[in-house]
Amino acid sequence: MVDFKLFTEDLNVAIRNLHEKGAFLTVKAGDEVNTMTIGWGNVGFQWGKPIFTVLVRKHRHTFSIIEKADNFTVTIPLDDSLKEEIKFCGTKSGRDYDKFKECNLKLIPAKTVDTPIIERSNVLTYECKIVYKQEMNPEFLSDAIKNSSYPAEDYHVLYVGEVEACYKL
Repeated sequence: MVDFKLFTEDLNVAIRNLHEKGAFLTVKAGDEVNTMTIGWGNVGFQWGKPIFTVLVRKHRHTFSIIEKADNFTVTIPLDDSLKEEIKFCGTKSGRDYDKFKECNLKLIPAKTVDTPIIERSNVLTYECKIVYKQEMNPEFLSDAIKNSSYPAEDYHVLYVGEVEACYKL
């Protein structure tokens, strides 16, 4: 059961840092683990549950893994100590690089899900179980967003994760 007090206390920090600094979305299916940088997402409550929604484009290596997974983790740095790692993981593909090795990121087991977490100090960690996924339908998207965010028509798939645990390292 998630600590609602911690979840709600850190919402502002999580949303601000996700947007301003980026975060790591980590997924695991079988023996394959990958992380990617995300800057878009939603944290809040849906269906009476704490929720973290992440967006992944179909051409991303992470997409092929998360499609086979039933959970994910999100690691949000609370300072700039992972700035270069965030940049690397946002510009390099897990198809071509072992991001954990290249960035010297250590994985440790999560508390409640199969996907590991990135072990670093001064981060906010979310462990999420996928409860819903939805491909974006461009017919329902405003023209302004379609034109600014999807000129190549490479729409996201949204993964809604019920937050099973959240904590600071």
